[in-house]
Amino acid sequence: MAKLKVTQTRSALDKGSKQRGTIRALGFKRVGQSVVHDDKPEIRGMIRTVSHLVHVEEESSKEEGKST
Repeated sequence: MAKLKVTQTRSALDKGSKQRGTIRALGFKRVGQSVVHDDKPEIRGMIRTVSHLVHVEEESSKEEGKST
């Protein structure tokens, strides 16, 4: 499964409580912090809600295509 590296670039302090809650739910505690999530529709929706506060990169997994 693809991974998304999400970095918080702006503060959510003066934004609404819904956006602050979404930032917390994504796992952020401070500006500049990065978290990695699976590429799921639920996560994409959360990112869309706070897209003006975060930067998203697709992370290629080294284990993709590797059979066990």
